[in-house]
Amino acid sequence: MSAGGAFLDARGIHAWYGSSHVLHGVDLAIAAGETVGLLGRNGMGKTTLIRSILGHVRSREGRITIAERDASHAAPHDVARRGVAYVPEGRGIFPNLSVRENLVMAARAGAWTLDRVLASFPRLAQRLPQSGSQLSGGEQQMLSIGRALMTQPRLVILDEATEGLAPLIVNEVWRVIGEIRAAGIATLIVDRDYGRVAENASRLVVMQKGRVALEGASAALLAGGELASLLGV
Repeated sequence: MSAGGAFLDARGIHAWYGSSHVLHGVDLAIAAGETVGLLGRNGMGKTTLIRSILGHVRSREGRITIAERDASHAAPHDVARRGVAYVPEGRGIFPNLSVRENLVMAARAGAWTLDRVLASFPRLAQRLPQSGSQLSGGEQQMLSIGRALMTQPRLVILDEATEGLAPLIVNEVWRVIGEIRAAGIATLIVDRDYGRVAENASRLVVMQKGRVALEGASAALLAGGELASLLGV
């Protein structure tokens, strides 16, 4: 897509881990309210791209703008303040805090109140006084997404949000992703179930060996054969 009007615009992103050159000039733009699927086999650079955008990878080059302001060298907390919420692979909740404390610790005033999050994730309403460590993996994932929403984000990045979850919980997560889209929040989704990603995303970006190998409208890419070939399915 064109960079004009993009909420997030990353251009020519290179990233290194030590001497290992992981990203090779990656471009990624996401418009306000747009849902984009980021696909690729393991080790192709998806998480490194996300971490570079968020400021977690220090050894990087390229230009990043968020809400039309330069964020090329922004620290992670500055990226969060600009409206980007991250649901990491592995969930990243605070195990010694209660469910309520996890949810309200970074809350801002806005549409996604505690009551609204609990209505979206009724299981959490039953667990409010319990510590994060007492939750199941699926409940921890719900907590991670709920916490992200309570920051009132303009963009939510979901990295393998359904990985290792039971099918019923997976369906709940996808239901809430649908709610996020309907609320007009931009979303970047990384998930192994490319079919579900394509159902929810208007556009797909496929990475291979640290580069964007394929990009286009979800329906068009699903109709072609190149997507399955790149994903090894």
